[in-house]
Amino acid sequence: MSILIATCLVFLLSPLFSMAQEMTVQAPKSVYVGDNFTVRFIINEKASDFKGPTFKGFSLRGGPSTSSSSSTSFVNGQMSHSVSTTFSYTLLADMEGTFTIGPASCTANGKKISSQSFTIQVEKLSAAQQQQRQQQQQQRGYDPWGRPQQQSQQPVKIDDKSLFARASVSNSHPYQGEQVIITYKIYTQVPISQFAIDKLPGNRGFWAEDLSEGKQIKQYEETIGDRRYQVAEIRRGALFAQQSGKLTIDPLDLNVLAIVQQQRQRTGSIMDLFDDAFFNTRQAVERSLSTNRISIDVRSLPTAPQDYSGAVGKFEVKGGINTDKVRANEAITYRLTVSGTGNLTLINAPQPTFPSVFEVYDPQIMDNIQKSDNGISGTRTFEWILIPRTKGEYRIPEFRFVYFDPTTGQYVTRTVAAQDIKVERGDPNNSVVSGKDDVQLLNNDINYIHPVTKLRPIQDKEQAGAPFWIVFSLIFIIVGVIIIVGNRAAKAEQDVAGMRMRRATRMAQKRLKKAAQYLNSNDTDAFYQEIYRAIWGCLSDKYTIPLSQLNRDTVSECLAEKQVPQAQQESIMKVLQDVDLARFAPGDPQAQKKSIYSEALVMIAGL
Repeated sequence: MSILIATCLVFLLSPLFSMAQEMTVQAPKSVYVGDNFTVRFIINEKASDFKGPTFKGFSLRGGPSTSSSSSTSFVNGQMSHSVSTTFSYTLLADMEGTFTIGPASCTANGKKISSQSFTIQVEKLSAAQQQQRQQQQQQRGYDPWGRPQQQSQQPVKIDDKSLFARASVSNSHPYQGEQVIITYKIYTQVPISQFAIDKLPGNRGFWAEDLSEGKQIKQYEETIGDRRYQVAEIRRGALFAQQSGKLTIDPLDLNVLAIVQQQRQRTGSIMDLFDDAFFNTRQAVERSLSTNRISIDVRSLPTAPQDYSGAVGKFEVKGGINTDKVRANEAITYRLTVSGTGNLTLINAPQPTFPSVFEVYDPQIMDNIQKSDNGISGTRTFEWILIPRTKGEYRIPEFRFVYFDPTTGQYVTRTVAAQDIKVERGDPNNSVVSGKDDVQLLNNDINYIHPVTKLRPIQDKEQAGAPFWIVFSLIFIIVGVIIIVGNRAAKAEQDVAGMRMRRATRMAQKRLKKAAQYLNSNDTDAFYQEIYRAIWGCLSDKYTIPLSQLNRDTVSECLAEKQVPQAQQESIMKVLQDVDLARFAPGDPQAQKKSIYSEALVMIAGL
C-alpha cells in the first residue's frame, strides 16, 4: 500500500520538477521620444540575486520593483503548480535611435539563468502626431466646467530647499588605510514615491565596501535651520584611502520621483471657490539630484616597524600549532587569526619563522567579515601546512603582529607565544627518508635451536678448529661494517640539504606516478595538483629553496647562481610557464594534460 501511495505522489508531483527555469522579457518593440514605458523580466520560479542590464539611451524612472505569484490547480485529476517572480523597470525614452538591451541574470532553484538581449526602437514624433497627442491629453484632462485642465493649473515647481541630497563622512582627516564611513541621504519636505541611483561615485584613491547591500532604507526626521525634513538614508559605505594627500569623493547622481499637489490658477471667477486641496490633483514630478563633492585630507602613516603587515584599525591576534607532538613526515597546521575592526580585507599574509627542516606550504586565507552601519569587522585567518622531515625537538619562534591604531596614532604589537614541538620517529613504511633510528625487522628474529644430546667442554683454542675462527672473523667484520655504515648514516642525516637532494627525484617520481592515475580521468584539478607538487617539490629539494619562498623569480636566480647550463634553465622556466597556463588555456584538456605530463617527466629526469 505504501509503495502505491509513493508512486501516486511521484506521478502527481512530477510536473513540479519537470519545468526548466527560464527568464522571459516583456518590453515594447518601439516607443516615441518622451514616452514612459515598463520593461519586465519574468522568471517561472522563485528568484534571487537579480542583476539587471544597463539601459543605455533611456532614463531610469524607477525599479527594479519585485513581485511574485504562485498558483496550484487540479485539472483532470492532475495537480499543477506555478511560481513566478517579476522584476520591473520604469524607463523614459530620451533620444531617437535603436538600442540593444543586454541580458539580465538571477539565481532560480540554485541555478544561474539569464534572459536574451532585445532591442527597442525609439522614434521621433511628427508634427501631426505631436498635435494629436496634445489633443488626447487635453481630452483626458477635460474640466467639467468647460476649461482644459492644463490651462487651469499652474506648473509644479520644487525648490532646492524642499528636496536635495547630501553626502557626509565620519572623518575628513583620516590616516592612510583608516576606515571612513560615508553616508548618502535624501532630505525632502514633499512626498517621494521612488528614487533610482544613476551613477555611483568613482572614489579614486579609495578601496570601497558597500554597507547597505540587502538592508532596508532608514527613514527619520532631521532639522536643518528652521526647516524640518524627512530623511531617507539611501546608501552607506566604508572607504579606505590607499594613498596620502588630498583626495576627492565625487558626487552621487540620482533621480527622484516626487508627488506634489497642483494648484489651480485664480481667474476671478466662481471657480476660485474650489481652490482647495480637495479639488487639486496630485502630480508626479521627476527631479535629478546630486550630492555634494567631498574633499578628504589623508594623513600618511609614521615610519613603520619591520613586522608591519598593513593593518589599520583595532585588532587582536591568536593562533599557533594544533599539536605539540607529531611523527616525522606527518602534516601539522599552524594557524593565525586576526580579529577586530578595520581594513581586514587588505591585510597582507604574515611571514612566521619556521624551523628549516619543516616543509612549508603557502598559506590559505579564510575570511569571516561582517558589514554593519559602523563599518567592516570580523576575522581573517591564515593557515599554513607544515611537514617536519626529521626527528627531534624544535621551537616555532614567537610571532609578532604589528598594526597601526589611528585613535592613538601609534603602532601596536600583538604576539603569539613561541611553541615547542616534538617530532618522533616517522612511519617506517613511508617512502620518505626518515630519522636515523629507523630499523629494519628481520624476517626471522630467532631461528629454531636444534637440541643436542651431548655437550663437551673445549679445553683450549686449538680444539675449536677452523669453523670457530671463520665465524669469529665474520662477526668481527660484520660489526665493523655496521659501525662504519652507522657513522655514515649519522653524518648523512645531519646534512639536511644533502638528504633533501637525494630524495628529490624519488619523491618527484612518486608524485608523477600519482598524477598519471588522473591523466585519463576528468579530475583535472587533482592532476595539476600532483604535477605542481612534483615540479615545485623537486626544485625545492634539489636547490634547497624553502617552499614558502618558491616562485619563478627565485628559481631563475638560483639556477643562474648554481651555474646551470643556459639551455636547461630556459627549458625549466618554459615548463613552469606552461604548467601555469595549461589549466586555463582553451583547447582539448586531455591533450594539454598529456603534453604537460611529458614536459614535467623530461624536466625532472634532466634535474
